[in-house]
Amino acid sequence: MEYFLQQLINGLTLGGVYGLIAIGYTMVYGIIGMINFAHGDIYMIGAFNALICFLVLGYLGITWVPLALLIVLIVAVLLTAVYGWSVERVAYRPLRGSTRLAPLISAIGMSIFLQNFVLLLQGARGKPLTPPPISGGFTLMEKEGFTVELSYLQITIMLITVALMFGFTMLITRTSLGRQQRACEQDMKMASLLGVNINRTIATTFIIGAALAAVAGLMVTLYYGVIDFYIGFVAGIKAFTAAVLGGIGSMPGAMLGGLLIGLIEVFWSAYFTVEYKDVAAFTVLVMVLIFRPTGLLGRPEIEKV
Repeated sequence: MEYFLQQLINGLTLGGVYGLIAIGYTMVYGIIGMINFAHGDIYMIGAFNALICFLVLGYLGITWVPLALLIVLIVAVLLTAVYGWSVERVAYRPLRGSTRLAPLISAIGMSIFLQNFVLLLQGARGKPLTPPPISGGFTLMEKEGFTVELSYLQITIMLITVALMFGFTMLITRTSLGRQQRACEQDMKMASLLGVNINRTIATTFIIGAALAAVAGLMVTLYYGVIDFYIGFVAGIKAFTAAVLGGIGSMPGAMLGGLLIGLIEVFWSAYFTVEYKDVAAFTVLVMVLIFRPTGLLGRPEIEKV
C-alpha cells in the first residue's frame, strides 16, 4: 500500500507536466486542425531558457528561492512564447491555404531545426541544475523501512498545474479571446466574416501553448535536475499520446490524458520494467486509435457541407 501510494504521487506529478504540454497540442489542433509536431521542442527550449535563467540569477547573486523562481518563470515564459510565435509565423501561416500534408511536413522540419539549433548552442551532454532550488517535503507514511514522501516540489507542480488549468478554463469560457478561439474552431471563414482577426487569434493560441510548455519545461528542470536537447522529442510524443487519449481538441481531455499517461508510465516502471515504460505509453496510443479514435472526452468530427 505504501509503495502504491508513493507511485500514485509520482504519477500525478509527471501526469501534470504531460497535461500542460498536451494542452498546447490540443489547442492548435482545435483551431487549425493540424498537429504541431514542433511543440515538444518548444517545451525543450522552455526548459533550457529556465536553466540558463537560473544560472544567470546565480551569477548575479539572486538566490532567494521565491524571487528566483518568479523571475525564471516570467523570463522563460516570455522567451519561449517568442519561439511559439515564430513557429506559427514561419512554419504554419505561409502554408495555411495549402494541402494538409504541407504544414505537417513543415512542422516536422521545424522540430528537427529546433533540436539541432539547441544541440549546436548547448552541446549533446546533459545540463544539470545544481543544487536543486527546492528540497525537502513531508513524510506521509512510514512502514517496514519504506517511507512515503510528498516533496515541496511535487506540491508546487500540482498546485501550479491546477491553477493554470483553472485560469485557462476561465480564459476560454469567459473572455473575448476565448470566444474568438471557439469561433475559429467552429468555422474560420465565418469567424473572419464576423470580424474576428484570424491571424492574431491563431498566433495568440501558439503563444499560449508555448507559454504552458515553458512552465512544463521549468517543472521538469526542477524535478529531474538535468535536461538535454532530446527531451522534447520523447515528452512531445507522450504529450501527443495524452492529447489523443483524452480526445484531441478537448482541453479537459488533454489534462485527463496527461494524468493517465503519467500514471501508466510510473506504475508500469514500478511494477513491471522501467525499460519498457515508453512501450506501455505508446501501446495506449495504438489501442485508443483502434478502439476509440475520438478519445475519452473527444467528440466525433462533423463534416461541414
